[in-house]
Amino acid sequence: QFSDTGSRKEHVKITSEAKPGFLERLSETSGGMLIGLVTFLLSFYVLFTNEGRALRTAKSLDEGLSLVIPLDNIHSVSQQNEGRLVHLAGALSTSKPLFDPSYGVSIQAVKLKRNVEMYQWVEYEESTEHEENGEIKKETKYSYNTEWKSEVVNSRNFDREIGHKNPSAMAVESFTAVSPNVQVGSFVLSKGLVDKIDDFKQLSLSNLEDPHADVTRGGDYFYHSENPRRPEVGDLRVSFFYAGLSGDDPHLGSADKVTVIARQRGDQLVPYHTKSGDVLQILYPGDLSAEEVFQKEHESNTMKTWALRAAGWLAMFVGISLMTRIFYTLVDWFPVVRDLVNIGLKAFAFCVASSLSLLTISVGWLFHRPLWALLIGLLSVLPIVVAKSRVPPKKQQ
Repeated sequence: QFSDTGSRKEHVKITSEAKPGFLERLSETSGGMLIGLVTFLLSFYVLFTNEGRALRTAKSLDEGLSLVIPLDNIHSVSQQNEGRLVHLAGALSTSKPLFDPSYGVSIQAVKLKRNVEMYQWVEYEESTEHEENGEIKKETKYSYNTEWKSEVVNSRNFDREIGHKNPSAMAVESFTAVSPNVQVGSFVLSKGLVDKIDDFKQLSLSNLEDPHADVTRGGDYFYHSENPRRPEVGDLRVSFFYAGLSGDDPHLGSADKVTVIARQRGDQLVPYHTKSGDVLQILYPGDLSAEEVFQKEHESNTMKTWALRAAGWLAMFVGISLMTRIFYTLVDWFPVVRDLVNIGLKAFAFCVASSLSLLTISVGWLFHRPLWALLIGLLSVLPIVVAKSRVPPKKQQ
C-alpha cells in the first residue's frame, strides 16, 4: 500500500476591530435571548415527546414478543402464517452478483460500494483573540495539507487559494449498488430490511488485475496516478466495500447469516404494524432467538431515550443561559463582579434546567405510570432545594 506524502504550508493573518460598545453588546445579547427562548421551548417538546415515544416503543416490543412465531423451516412458505409476525434466521442469498465493469470487481453480496477519494488541499484554521489598545485583535493561523478526501473540497473558500487549488469535480464517482432481490431461504426481504444490512467491510483487491493502463493497484486501492507513491493534487484512489455476503466465496468465506422479525405476506417479509402504533421490521446479523432480538431492541430503545433526555436537558440549559446572558452584559465592565455573576448564572441555569427537565419527564409519564410520574415530580424540586440550602442565611440584625 502506497504511503501518503503530504506537504504542509501555513500562514498567519491578523485582523483588528473596535471593541463593541455597551449598546452593541446589549443588542447582540437581545438577539441571543430570542434564540435562547426558541431553544428553551424546543427542549420541552423534545423531552415530552421522547417519553411517549419510549413507552410506545416498549409496548410495541412487548406486544411483538408475545405474538411472534418462530419458523422452523425457512425454505417453505406456510399460508397459516399469512399476515402474522414471524421470526426466522438463515443465510442471505441474492439472484445475481453485483458487478463494477469499470474495475472488473464482482461479488455475490447485498451491497457493493465504490468509494472514490481525491488527493486535495485541506485548510485548517486556528484563531485566538485578545484586547489591545481598545481594539479586539484576532490572530488566525491557516495551515494547508494534502489529504485523501471522499468529498470535493472547495478551495475557493480558502483564505489563500493561490497555490492550494483543488479540482472542482472528480472524474470518477462513488456509488453503491444494491441487489434487487434479497432472500433468506424462500422469503424475500423488504426494502426496509435490506436497508438495515449496512455492516460494510473493505474488499481485498489482491486477486484482481489492473483494469486499465492508467490505473495501478496498490494494496486494496486502485490509483489514478502517475506515481501513487508521490500523489499529486487531483489524483484519485478507488476502494470497494461490501455488505451482506450472500454466497460462499473462496476468499471471503460463507454467506452472512441474519435474523429477521417481520410480517409474512406471501413469500415476502414486510413491516408489521402494532396496536401501539409502531412498526416492527427488525434485522440483526447472526443467528439470534426472538428473545435475544427483542432484548437488543429494548436496550436500543433505552439508549435512545437517555440520549434524547440528555439532548433535551442540554437544550434547556443553553436556552436559559442565553436568556439570562443580559445580566452578565450589564456588569461585564467590572471584572470581579462579572466573573461572580457568570458563575451564578451557570449554576442557576443548571438547577432550573435539571428541575424543569425532570418535571417535563414526569408529565410525560403521568397517564402511563402515575406513581413513577409522582416520584420524578418530587425529584424535580431537589436541585432547587440543594441550591437554596447552599445560600448562606442572612445575619441577624
